[in-house]
Amino acid sequence: GGLGAEPAAADEVEDDPAQKVALEAFGESAETRALLGSLAAVHGRRAAREVAEERFRVIMDKYQEQPHLLDPHLEWMMTSLLDIVQNETSPPALVHLAFKFLYIITKVRGYKVFLRLFPHEVADVQSVLDMLTGQDPKDHETWETRYMLLLWLSVTCLIPFDLSRLDGNLLTQPGETRMPIMDRILQIAETYLAVSDKARDAAAVLVSKFIARPDVKQRKMASFLDWSLCTLAGSSFHTIEGVITMDGMLQALAQIFKHGKREDCLPYADTVLQCLDGCRLPESNQTLRKLGVKLVQRLGLTFLKPKVATWRYQRGCRSLAANLQLCAQGRREQKLLSVGVTSDGDEDYDVPEGVESIIEQLLVGLKDKDTVVRWSAAKGIGRMAGRLPRELADDVVGSVLDCFSFQETDKAWHGGCLALAELGRRGLLLPSRLPEVVTVILKALTYDEKRGACSVGANVRDAACYVCWAFARAYEPQELTPFVTAISSALIIAAVFDRNVNCRRAASAAFQENVGRQGTFPHGIDILTAADYFAVGNISNCFLVISVFIAGFQEYTKPMIDHLMSMKVSHWDGAIRELSAKALHNLTPRMPEYIATHVFPALLLMTRSPDLHTRHGAILACAEVTYALYKLAAQSSRPITDYLDEKAVQGLKQIHQQVCVAHPSPFLLPGLGLPIRMMCVLIENLSLSRMPFRGDTVIDDWQWLISDTLRSLHLVSSHSRQQIKEAAVSALAALCSEYYRKEPGETGFTTEQKLIPQYLAELRSPEEMTRCGFSSALGALPDFLLRGHLQQVLSGLKTVTCTSPKDVSFAEARRDSLKAISRICQTVGVNSEGPPDEVVCRENIAEVYAALLNSMSDYTTDSRGDVGAWVREAAMTSLMDLTLLLARTEPMLIEAHICERIMCCVAQQASEKIDRFRAHAAHVFLTLLHFDSPPIPHVPHRRELESLFPRSDVASVNWNAPSQAFPLITQLLGLPTYRYHVLLGLAVSVGGLTESTVRHSTQSLFEYMKGIQKDAQALESFSGTLLQVFEDNLLNDRVSVSLLKTLDQILANGCFDIFTTEENHPFCVKLLALCKEEIKKSKDIQKLQSSIAVLCGMVQFHGDVRKKVLLQLFLLLGHPFPVIRKTAASQVYEMVLTYSDVADADVLDEVMSVLSDTAWDTELPVVRGQRDRLCDLLGVPRPQPVLKVMPPTSFGHMVPVLPVVL
Repeated sequence: GGLGAEPAAADEVEDDPAQKVALEAFGESAETRALLGSLAAVHGRRAAREVAEERFRVIMDKYQEQPHLLDPHLEWMMTSLLDIVQNETSPPALVHLAFKFLYIITKVRGYKVFLRLFPHEVADVQSVLDMLTGQDPKDHETWETRYMLLLWLSVTCLIPFDLSRLDGNLLTQPGETRMPIMDRILQIAETYLAVSDKARDAAAVLVSKFIARPDVKQRKMASFLDWSLCTLAGSSFHTIEGVITMDGMLQALAQIFKHGKREDCLPYADTVLQCLDGCRLPESNQTLRKLGVKLVQRLGLTFLKPKVATWRYQRGCRSLAANLQLCAQGRREQKLLSVGVTSDGDEDYDVPEGVESIIEQLLVGLKDKDTVVRWSAAKGIGRMAGRLPRELADDVVGSVLDCFSFQETDKAWHGGCLALAELGRRGLLLPSRLPEVVTVILKALTYDEKRGACSVGANVRDAACYVCWAFARAYEPQELTPFVTAISSALIIAAVFDRNVNCRRAASAAFQENVGRQGTFPHGIDILTAADYFAVGNISNCFLVISVFIAGFQEYTKPMIDHLMSMKVSHWDGAIRELSAKALHNLTPRMPEYIATHVFPALLLMTRSPDLHTRHGAILACAEVTYALYKLAAQSSRPITDYLDEKAVQGLKQIHQQVCVAHPSPFLLPGLGLPIRMMCVLIENLSLSRMPFRGDTVIDDWQWLISDTLRSLHLVSSHSRQQIKEAAVSALAALCSEYYRKEPGETGFTTEQKLIPQYLAELRSPEEMTRCGFSSALGALPDFLLRGHLQQVLSGLKTVTCTSPKDVSFAEARRDSLKAISRICQTVGVNSEGPPDEVVCRENIAEVYAALLNSMSDYTTDSRGDVGAWVREAAMTSLMDLTLLLARTEPMLIEAHICERIMCCVAQQASEKIDRFRAHAAHVFLTLLHFDSPPIPHVPHRRELESLFPRSDVASVNWNAPSQAFPLITQLLGLPTYRYHVLLGLAVSVGGLTESTVRHSTQSLFEYMKGIQKDAQALESFSGTLLQVFEDNLLNDRVSVSLLKTLDQILANGCFDIFTTEENHPFCVKLLALCKEEIKKSKDIQKLQSSIAVLCGMVQFHGDVRKKVLLQLFLLLGHPFPVIRKTAASQVYEMVLTYSDVADADVLDEVMSVLSDTAWDTELPVVRGQRDRLCDLLGVPRPQPVLKVMPPTSFGHMVPVLPVVL
């Protein structure tokens, strides 16, 4: 938000965690000495040179915030670098490197501190001039050298001798004249004022120092100013060259008028001002406009005599400690400077004509579109006002206050705030002006102007906080006492309710400054403790927590409520409107009578506003305030109508009609369902508030609105769909609970009796979002509506959870129906012998568990990825909730086989590859295991599980991290009940794509297998389970491809070496059969490549099975796909090298030669000939082509075909 953020910036630097440990000294002194000493050795090697330079930058950058720590070391650093420069034997590359290091130091510490350390003997003038003369101004690689040399020259040219003494005899040879030193320096300065690099800035510094010399001033000042003004007038800011030239001239002029003596510069000031007026700088770019403002204010200061205004306000001691000491003695109201300053008897002193024009330009600069220009103009106004007579300075203040008109832009407001802060800081804003100033600053603290889809004004509010911060330091407490209430409330409102985090932090810092400096802000310390720099960083925390605490102090309660109602309820940002409504809900208990009698009627009026944002915020606020008043009334057993009169109740009832008339088709609005969502919130809160609407037609209208919303969810944009659905479902639950419950003796066929059949019919909608909405709605119904319809509802929801070809991608509908089933079970409760149409009981529990467990195998994928994971996650959560419910109420309904299946399915999910779902599965698994009130019955291997996953240890495990999760989950492989499912999950993880998941799951699996190598029975059991997983998932690419990769890893790591000692081991035989079946007729490149790796690993087994494995590999060597043939040849080559007993020694070389020399991606007949040759060499039967018979032709002949496929 611009330079007005000084309080926030100051506070941020102080409290930022990164800055907690302040540096105490320059700690890299030894390393820096070594780096500077190594320059001579590294300058010729580019890599070493760049490493040294980068390291030096890193060291220096650490001290950007505390550059003064470098001061004790600057001299020796400069000396060591200048020794290199002044050494005549140093090569040019080394000299440039030394200057580059000097520039890095200058960048951190600032050139002004650095200047005085340069050597400035008389002898240095000529040497620096000679070095500069030898530079190429167009060499972009060495600009640091030229920059530093110009700075050095700007110091050496200050020697207290006439420069003509250095010229000696200018006639070196007959006919040749050497240029005087003075002319050479000026020529160099003029040359570098027009270059495009940073040397231009140094040239401006050089000019300001050089022209100010008495001897140069007399001879060259007029001509230089004439040259610079001519150059400036002749340049155009429409070209790059013109911009660069104008930049150099303006910098030089600004520096001259800043550092030159007033009496020397005054004769030229008017001419320069006229030239500036002709340059049309306000039309140029930001940099030129800023330099123009900078020069204009320096001209103004030249016109005015330097003096300190005797009329300015002086607070006295600025030290906090001194202020505390003065408290005991009493404070004087206002101090006027009277010593050492010009008497203000010269109030009739004539102000030069140019001053008025300059102040006008500075006031225009306050409204510039760029912050840096406005900031420069503000400082200029402050400086000039300090030299003006009191009446004229007051006119300037009045002109600044004119910036705060609502006809002005946000830029003018921002510039005006900066100028007021500057004037106040300098004591030029007298206490008599404070009533006007405080009034506009209070407006600026809430300035927010809508522009299209966003707003402007954050910089204005930030700068207004800066003004409050500056005033706290500038004025005595008694001067600000009349405004304490207004300023403190405004700063609190900005610190808590501003949308922009920088503004909230700036307001907090300004409030803190006022508490410390003024000591008059009510409850300042208590509020600062709650609303410090970090606390106001979270906007929800500000609106919903901090605001409630501060509202506990009555001075701030009403201003906060009024601000929310007038400014934030109708805010352009929907999130702010919602937070404001919730904040009003929280603040209602602080002033319930005021809210009910003043705020609520105003909100009702706002609900009729034609502006959508205002209506939206007002309706939300009405809903929240009504519910807050109801809760207050309920505490004393009173109805809501004790707070709200009949007019207010009728106004709430009419909101629905107003919205529906204004927006008959809300889903087609740009707001994408905004009216619908606010109406759902209203319905929910009015229902929870038990408004006296039972039997009223408005209930039917509300019911229709909710149903229509759920039916039309597919028309809403995806980003707001979930919020609207949740709002509608919450509204339905509250509406049904309050208005559909039958009173004793009430009969008749009512709306609620039609509700469930209607909603069940919608579950068969072809729109996924409609199914989602009505599934969630059924799950939210109260128990009295579900009783008598439970079986019907559960069957309808179970149908949604089933996958059919036409709705296979409806994963979100399946997810929501599972959540609904779980919620319904919680709502109706459990009774083992109860009627199945009313409660969860022995007759229907199996059906519920079946629906949930079947969803655990949903692995649907579409363009969004593994959308089935949403279904599995919902199924796991629902299984956990239902099982815990049964354990607490009717544990006998949990059957052993059901519990085993739950634990195994969850264990499988806990070993799969997606981190978030793996962590959720682990949470469910451990919750079921460790639940002890009472424990879940029939958990398989409970004792072993409790020892593997002790309650105290697993609490600290991050299950999202593969490195922590897989070592624990693989321990379940030792438990027979869990082995199959965990291995199925691990196969997907080990064969996955994510590097960390693959690495840690593979490592954990191998650790387990390493532990059972000597246990033949355990290994047999493990291998049998592995084959069973393969067999059960044949042609299921999700599992089989990953499983082939897992098998490749297992075989390559020798995990089944014990089986290789037995010929034709059943494991290998079965595995070969499964591999053949898996790749039969497959065209999946990834699957075929993975199978090649597995087959090569199986060659380690002995017996006839090896020949069969080789035959499969040779079939793949003749595969129609060239990439498969090449992969097979490469891996068979490696396999022959690895298992040397595959080929006899006498044919080994020939086998290797055929594999390596054959171009396996050429024509199939050639390749198959080489393949057959390999078969002969290794004693493997040649693959035989299969004769396929085509169907009879039209002539009745059977046509034999030799297929291309193998």
